[in-house]
Amino acid sequence: MADMKVELVAVERRVWSGEATFVFARTTVGEIGVLPGHEPTLAQLEDAGIVRIDGTDGNSTTVAVHGGFLHITPEGVTILAESAEIGGEIDVDRARAALDRADTSEDEGAAAAARAQARLKAAGVE
Repeated sequence: MADMKVELVAVERRVWSGEATFVFARTTVGEIGVLPGHEPTLAQLEDAGIVRIDGTDGNSTTVAVHGGFLHITPEGVTILAESAEIGGEIDVDRARAALDRADTSEDEGAAAAARAQARLKAAGVE
């Protein structure tokens, strides 16, 4: 099976780097699945979404991603995010508390709720 180089970088750190067989992301125009050899693409990520990377080692990594871009080239995939958290590193209690505090009647509160929901989904909790 073919593989591709994948880099997921947030403002504060490199989140994931390696060889992968598949990348799934949510963009502002819909979901995208990327296999090796995908057509070159540049897409804006959702403000609060999920990226899943299936590594060549058979492990999948799910990441809560907040804003940024997905860039696909013949060499691989680069994901540049404003912030990102690997599912296993997410404090579920803190994410639930943020969701409970969010005032969804305001735009800022709705955005906070969406980020908390993405974090919980990446952590495998809904």
